[in-house]
Amino acid sequence: MTSLARRGLVPPLLWGLSLFLRLPGPVWLQPSPPPQSSPPTELHPCHTCRGLVDSFNKGLERTIRDNFGGGNTAWEEEKLSKYKDSETRLVEVLESVCSKSDFECHRLLELSEELVESWWFYKQQEAPDLFQWLCSDSLKLCCPSGTFGPSCLPCFGPCARCSGPEESNCLQCKKGWALHHLKCVDIDECGTERASCGANQFCVNTEGSYECRDCAKACLGCMGAGPGRCKKCSPGYQQVGSKCLDVDECETEVCPGENQQCENTEGSYRCVCAEGYKQIEGICVKEQIPESAGFFSEMTEDELVVLQQMFFGVIICALATLAAKGDLVFTAIFIGAVAAMTGYWLSERSDRVLEGFIKGR
Repeated sequence: MTSLARRGLVPPLLWGLSLFLRLPGPVWLQPSPPPQSSPPTELHPCHTCRGLVDSFNKGLERTIRDNFGGGNTAWEEEKLSKYKDSETRLVEVLESVCSKSDFECHRLLELSEELVESWWFYKQQEAPDLFQWLCSDSLKLCCPSGTFGPSCLPCFGPCARCSGPEESNCLQCKKGWALHHLKCVDIDECGTERASCGANQFCVNTEGSYECRDCAKACLGCMGAGPGRCKKCSPGYQQVGSKCLDVDECETEVCPGENQQCENTEGSYRCVCAEGYKQIEGICVKEQIPESAGFFSEMTEDELVVLQQMFFGVIICALATLAAKGDLVFTAIFIGAVAAMTGYWLSERSDRVLEGFIKGR
């Protein structure tokens, strides 16, 4: 009976076991699906060109101290071109510019190898920036400096390279600016001692640069504008409080010459002739005041005689006209005048007196 009972239990057990195996297992026992690999993102041609140029520049740095090697190097460098600008060095750099797996770099190098050679032999001096010359100007793969995007829109102000138009999209700054948290911050050349100004100049920071301005005349070296920012006072100036002020040298007798007087100037003085004197051969002499000439001083003797006669004629005619009116007073004046003028006319002094009268003497 025991064996029969066992035989009766076997089929149900087998059926339950098969059912259990068909059920899905717990989540932690199920195999995880294989990770799906995302398709590789294709780099923009500009990125590929920039990578090629960066690798090329690293190759130049790596070979900067190399030479032709082997044999008589001195003879080779004398007879052949210098290794620095030689074809040998160019080939060595180009051989390692792209990694073996970088298909895009190899394809771009194949397309641009002649351009790179042209730049190496002929364009380095006029276009030292290989990236600008190759990627932007020649291949047109990248936007010019200071622009971004497919349409090459301008970057924000001081950005030399950027990823967008905003101030915080800067990747590289123009000269005179420093990149800080993707923003270009003006470098204070005056505060960082990058400025180079003369001994008697002071530095003024500007956006992206600086200016050197002259110190005040009162200063020997200064820290800013005006006589209050002097390091030392110039000759002819003295420290008064915090300022360098002009010394009035004329407060002392400094002009030894006769008839001279002192005239103070900024930082100095000068000796000038006193009023009424002029300098002749280093000596102050009194100025000669010319005599004032009469109205008729330039007339000849004959012209004076004619003028005298006309003058007397006019006076006599005027008095005669008044006397003709029958006025006794004017008649008496007329007769007296005629008599007086006749006497002077006939006298030896008449010419001299009339001449002096006409000339204003």
